[in-house]
Amino acid sequence: MTGATLDDVARAAGVSRATASRVVTGHGPASPQTRARVAAAVAELGYVPDAAARALVTRTGTRLAIAVIGHTAAVLGDPYVGRVLTTAAHVAAAREVGVSLHWLPLNDPGSLARLAETRGLGGLVVVNPTRPALDTVPRSLRGRVAAIGVGTPDVPSFDVDNRTGTDGVVRHLVTTGRRHIAMVTGPSWLPCGDRAVEAYRRVMHSCGGEVRVVPGNFTAARGAEAAVEIMARWPDTDAVFALSDLTALGVLDGLHALGVQVPGDVAVAGFDDIAFAGLSRPALTTSTHPVEDIAEAAARAVLDRGRVQRATFYPSRLVVRESA
Repeated sequence: MTGATLDDVARAAGVSRATASRVVTGHGPASPQTRARVAAAVAELGYVPDAAARALVTRTGTRLAIAVIGHTAAVLGDPYVGRVLTTAAHVAAAREVGVSLHWLPLNDPGSLARLAETRGLGGLVVVNPTRPALDTVPRSLRGRVAAIGVGTPDVPSFDVDNRTGTDGVVRHLVTTGRRHIAMVTGPSWLPCGDRAVEAYRRVMHSCGGEVRVVPGNFTAARGAEAAVEIMARWPDTDAVFALSDLTALGVLDGLHALGVQVPGDVAVAGFDDIAFAGLSRPALTTSTHPVEDIAEAAARAVLDRGRVQRATFYPSRLVVRESA
């Protein structure tokens, strides 16, 4: 058999991939019987470990780096980043790879290239990617880097289908009789949000509604500010869609402070379906964001170096609750 993989060896030997890795690389415990079975499978299948893949599973300081782009290091405290990091750590642990977390300043796209050149880096997952930053990825790292968000021809991307998700939320608002719908976006520098804004604009044009877009930054504080701004600019607004549940929760707070009833006067919907979405009062209508599935796929693509599509989108499902 040609082109055999470590997974093939593990199946033939009747052991886990991690155990097969320990035997093949010579790092970590395994019983003599297990070593014999793995050795026999290697010989039978003609398995030849790839040099780069072998480096990833040894304990010589190689690691999977999670790099998060943002204005300040405070972005590392975002619950979304925590979910990505936890999931990636589970994937890496099964392959005996360490994980490190890094902040990359938004105004310094070259910081990604410098991180890519650090000693012992086995792979890289970029969160909140921008195209200028991804364009600096060195050729030597191609095949070992993935983006959660937008990608490039050389960097595969994994993300939620926020275009279809946004379409579903806004059409739901229209179906329930809302016509004056405002949108609070994500950060203007984050290109993956453009798909959602386009979907919102398309639905509003199709129903003859006015486009009302205000900038957001995925925080509750900005959501509360946006609610005040929206009602001041467009007093007849009857629904607000925020591209983040945290922002939507802030919108709820801001509307409450203004004496606006939700959903009686203004319906509110978010995006992400975070744990708190169902606990707010009223409970938040939103659309799902399978962060763990996305992070797992990105980490696997980097660590296993399998063939992947240039862009992979994960479906988002409408969750109707009391707020809209």
